[in-house]
Amino acid sequence: MFRYTRFERARIVGARALQIAMGAPLLIDVPEGISPLEAALLEFEKGVVPLTVIRPS
Repeated sequence: MFRYTRFERARIVGARALQIAMGAPLLIDVPEGISPLEAALLEFEKGVVPLTVIRPS
């Protein structure tokens, strides 16, 4: 199973939260009034965030 480091996780969630705040469509159903950061965390936990990490070999 692939695991992200805490730094990779923070970067992915932060980048996705910024996308959501700028008007990107949500990829899951979230409750009304939720913040972009909370929505990004929910997407990350569900595994639907459209961002990847490329690690140097």
